[in-house]
Amino acid sequence: MLKNLKLIEPIRLYTAMVMLIAIVLIVLFHHPLLLWAVLGVAFIIGFYESYKLYNQTTPRPLFLSFAILIWLSVYYLESPLGVFVILIFLGAYQSYTKKGKLEQMLPFIYPTIPFIFLYLLYLDDSINAIIWLIVIVGLTDSFAYFGGKLLGSKLFANSAFCPTSPNKTKEGVLVGVGIATLIGSLMGLGVCGFFTSLVLTFITSITSVFGDLYESYLKRQAGVKDSGSILPGHGGILDRLDGYFFAVIILYTLLRVVQ
Repeated sequence: MLKNLKLIEPIRLYTAMVMLIAIVLIVLFHHPLLLWAVLGVAFIIGFYESYKLYNQTTPRPLFLSFAILIWLSVYYLESPLGVFVILIFLGAYQSYTKKGKLEQMLPFIYPTIPFIFLYLLYLDDSINAIIWLIVIVGLTDSFAYFGGKLLGSKLFANSAFCPTSPNKTKEGVLVGVGIATLIGSLMGLGVCGFFTSLVLTFITSITSVFGDLYESYLKRQAGVKDSGSILPGHGGILDRLDGYFFAVIILYTLLRVVQ
């Protein structure tokens, strides 16, 4: 079974180390403006990548301008209201002029709304919630990969002709979710009680699997291997954050329910 485990490419390892150092520094010196700025840069890049996935073309400056306006509104309003205003504007314009297409609006939903929830999770639940989320998704993804390589045989999402994620197996997902739930529950104690943390960690871990699956689906629809190339060895911003996008919305919502 060990022969299924391949050595990690050096460039992938170096990029991972840089990202880890960046995360540690952000956690140590966290501040709303710092988180907003870092997430903002990632958001604009992720918006650009998603627009290409949906539309098979690069976004016009107008759409990037709308994305920037949305992110500015997030800082000043501390809410997702800005994105809904832009969506209403685009919907009204398209319906009145009969110009444009639905796919041009989709990047304002994914990954825009998940990025907003990442910032709101920090504002409303502290840096501890961000650390908790990072641990849940990181462990789920890592151990799903290694568990799948060691034990996996059945594809998690399969069809007769085109598996959505050919490297994700049912056995690997079980390993990833199990370990993430055990360890992540302890990390959640900085936000809520143990039983609540256990339940929320389990649900969030499962959700992150489908976040990763959704981005794999988008890439297959677009006929590309990676969403981008800004992170050597890892692909694009969406490739690294896909699991967080679904997970953060669920975790944030569940915390609003239990608190």
